[in-house]
Amino acid sequence: MWYPPKVTQAPSEPISKEEAKRQCSVLHDDDDALFDALIAAARDYVERYCNTPLATQTIELKCDAFCDFDRLPLAPVQSVTSIAYVATDGTEATVAPGDFEGRFDGLEASIIPAYGKQWPVPRNGSRITLTAVVGYQPMPPSIKHAMLLWIADAYEQRESKEVPGWSAFDALLCNHRRGA
Repeated sequence: MWYPPKVTQAPSEPISKEEAKRQCSVLHDDDDALFDALIAAARDYVERYCNTPLATQTIELKCDAFCDFDRLPLAPVQSVTSIAYVATDGTEATVAPGDFEGRFDGLEASIIPAYGKQWPVPRNGSRITLTAVVGYQPMPPSIKHAMLLWIADAYEQRESKEVPGWSAFDALLCNHRRGA
């Protein structure tokens, strides 16, 4: 079982303020703070919509067993920084980089033992910590274009425009709601 990821190195925004302003045909600097906020909101919205990290960032994930590595909960994965666990004697340990192999196939990612190797035995009840670099490098043009469209729409419709049964307020918060 995987637990929620912790971002240890925040992403840089994949769209510059200049790109966003050009998309909106804005030539002045009066709304620069607004564009910074819209860029961050667009990235957050698209990451939650696609359920994948967009910009390069370092994350820390914890799981209960090495068998969880058969399918990582986040992708795309660029690289693995470390795999740490608690050994059966209670000491902190890491898996040597040569003892595992990453299989990072786009939105499907897994980590397997290297040929002739096997996963170590962790202490019962402890968690395994995977530190990895995730996100697109480079970002697909279609995602970048979708973000620019979202920014332009949000800039033009700065007020919460009501669509039958749906508003900008609803769209921004739908991915943050917790079921009853």
